[in-house]
Amino acid sequence: MSNMSAVSDVSAVPTVVVPDSVRFKAACPDCRARFELAAAAFRLVIGATSRTTFYSFTCPECGASVRKPAGERIVELLTGGGVRTLRLHTGP
Repeated sequence: MSNMSAVSDVSAVPTVVVPDSVRFKAACPDCRARFELAAAAFRLVIGATSRTTFYSFTCPECGASVRKPAGERIVELLTGGGVRTLRLHTGP
């Protein structure tokens, strides 16, 4: 019986359904190309400080690995858009 309640607890957790068509504008600092990428192309890392909170992607034009700082608003937009997120800390 405890397994049944665990399953119902999991199903009660709200899920954000994000369409596959969600895209974000980005730019490469190396080749200066501007483009749109799907949420799956990004990785968001949330650290304990603003210095350890960033997002990354690979430039589709030149192949460079790009890493940029992510402020609160960027974190909100990327997480709301379904970007994979890695949390390096669990809270204050």
